[in-house]
Amino acid sequence: MQICADLHIHTSASDGDLNPGKIVSWAHARGLDAIAITDHDTVAGIPEAIRTGEEAGIRIIPGVEISAIYEPGTMHILGYFPSYPQGLEKALEGIQDARRKRCPRIIEKLNALGMPVTAHEVAEIARDAQIGRPHIAKALIRGGYVRNYEEAFSQYLAKGRPAYVDKEKMTWEESLTLIHEYGGLPVLAHPFTLELQSHELRLLMERLVSGGLKGVEIFYPEHSRAQKKLYRSLARDLGLFATGGTDYHGTARNSVSPGDYGIDTATLAVLLDHLSP
Repeated sequence: MQICADLHIHTSASDGDLNPGKIVSWAHARGLDAIAITDHDTVAGIPEAIRTGEEAGIRIIPGVEISAIYEPGTMHILGYFPSYPQGLEKALEGIQDARRKRCPRIIEKLNALGMPVTAHEVAEIARDAQIGRPHIAKALIRGGYVRNYEEAFSQYLAKGRPAYVDKEKMTWEESLTLIHEYGGLPVLAHPFTLELQSHELRLLMERLVSGGLKGVEIFYPEHSRAQKKLYRSLARDLGLFATGGTDYHGTARNSVSPGDYGIDTATLAVLLDHLSP
């Protein structure tokens, strides 16, 4: 498949390493026709990305990634919009505040585990971005407590690990409604993180579709061939369009670059058709 668009990219507006302008320039240099900026619970990086995209001649699809309440796995809902969603940033303030309150509690847990990471260290790493677990992971790496991101999350920061702290989230119904309210298309991100068997996933996705889900992320670094086949089948059966992307945060995070995973021209055309008024 000839990839022309990467629809899952994070910038320094949330927990990515690069600012939106640099991401866009890199994607353009790699020959991509379009990218979606899908920062966690914020659309603050999109205006800069759009400006740089217009200069570079690459299409920027405004997006967001919202964490939804779900057990025992993890549910993320991507939203794609035809233009910058005015007012959405303010609507997301409650979730952003929950993120800010969560990180000091994670740091407290790490301190109790014998790792004297400080809030000041983490803030220096995050700079102007929303502080998130990747920034804390960087502090752990710098302090020599772990070797890499994978170890930081698998040993301490991932769900169910000793320093994990849950945060206030929307229900999936609220997430879908919010995205629709601002003219967007909701897409289920990386379904494997739901930790469901195929029949359970089908039942859940049927409920999501009834709540307004429009697409599913199929092409993703951690999806196996069997998983992609399953998600394609579910998409066909449930009338969902396909998306894909790298979930790029930085090279140290998952060893991918923008455009390593994504969608082809025909699949992008389907999405753009859905985004058209």
